[in-house]
Amino acid sequence: MPGAQSTRTGGWGARLRRAAGICAIVAGFVVPAGVLGAWLYWQVTGRGMVPAYVIRFDLPTAQRAPDLPLIEGPADASRPLVVIDAGHGGHDPGASGPGGEQEKVLTLALAQVLRDALIAKGRVRVALTRHDDRYLTLPDRASIARRLHADLFVSVHADAAENPAAIGASVYTLSDRGSSALADAVAARENHVDQVNGVALGGQDDTVSQVLIDLSQARMRARSQALAGLIRREGQGHFRFREDPLQQAAFVVLKSLDLPSVLVEAGYISNREDVRLMQSPQWRADFAQTLARAITIFLATQSETPP
Repeated sequence: MPGAQSTRTGGWGARLRRAAGICAIVAGFVVPAGVLGAWLYWQVTGRGMVPAYVIRFDLPTAQRAPDLPLIEGPADASRPLVVIDAGHGGHDPGASGPGGEQEKVLTLALAQVLRDALIAKGRVRVALTRHDDRYLTLPDRASIARRLHADLFVSVHADAAENPAAIGASVYTLSDRGSSALADAVAARENHVDQVNGVALGGQDDTVSQVLIDLSQARMRARSQALAGLIRREGQGHFRFREDPLQQAAFVVLKSLDLPSVLVEAGYISNREDVRLMQSPQWRADFAQTLARAITIFLATQSETPP
């Protein structure tokens, strides 16, 4: 039956052609996928397990200390140096007011007016931790004061509260709760080879060194509280204080300092009336003159006090 054999042969031929077509289609997908897989494998294994599309760059091994600011005022290096710290800055705006006001803007303006008031008196030198809208870490701010061998550190902020009726200025000093951390920081920094209030720590055992540091920090806290009291006294009748204006807290920016230091909350940025006042040139001038008087009296008194 030659016809039947021819039909079967023709059927097998069609099947083979269809199979070949299917294989070609599959190969059209499999081969490129295999090539792509081999390329990716080479990219990863041949380049130290780092894909080619990864961008590599070196990270700094340590944060560089901020540049020291300009010291303004008398050229006499024997004059006391006051470092004024405008709170927040850069990507840290601080608290916000009801009209979108930013604490970092208010604090810089107040710090600059205070600087001008102190320079006008001609008795002290002044340096600002920041002159523009830049970010500084809290340790950076304290580091600037230490590296400049400042005699006084004043940090200016604007408070905030959930209660919009909260109003008035306040002055913070370091609390006793924060004193042990401060003593530890001083001890680590001095590494037992420097001096505290003129007394060498080198050669002392740990107990004696800790006693000397504690005494030094107690004296610094007392001096800071004396300045806070002067700010309150001089400010009476010039601007409004909150009900209990003299406060103590373990602020980081104060904890890392071993010199008289205060943090002044000029008012509540969350209060519309306080914001209006803090934006007023006349109020800012009164605020600056008050702090300048208190600072001048404080430094004059300290210079007359035996160490």
